[in-house]
Amino acid sequence: MYARLLQGSAVLLGLLMVTPAQAEDDKAAALCGKAEVRYVDMFGHPSAEAEGVIVVKMYKYRFCPEQLTVPVGTTVRWVNVDKRTSHTVHLNEAGEKESERLFPEEDFEFTFLSAGSQQYLCGPHWETRKMIGMVTVTP
Repeated sequence: MYARLLQGSAVLLGLLMVTPAQAEDDKAAALCGKAEVRYVDMFGHPSAEAEGVIVVKMYKYRFCPEQLTVPVGTTVRWVNVDKRTSHTVHLNEAGEKESERLFPEEDFEFTFLSAGSQQYLCGPHWETRKMIGMVTVTP
């Protein structure tokens, strides 16, 4: 019985030791899972099956995935899978103009032609909602 009590205490202690970062990662993973379901509902196939592009979903003021590593020459397609909110993609460091507002089911594409890290953001939501992403482009 004492062993069971110790085992139960260890499980409880493990649950209490979840860091804020882990909790945030779990929340992001759940949200991005919902974004993928929305994508499949809209387009009839998983985002990983989109031909010739890597898909980043925009959902609930978040980019899914938020960080991405791709080789030079990769085209990234940002797709708004929200129900009502519009978003933009602003590749500020690349010197690109901010995209037009993307309403649900609309997308924006950009091909990364040089190596390096490129931060991007949603113009209307980056400051108040921290809607910021990162693409790392490898040679």
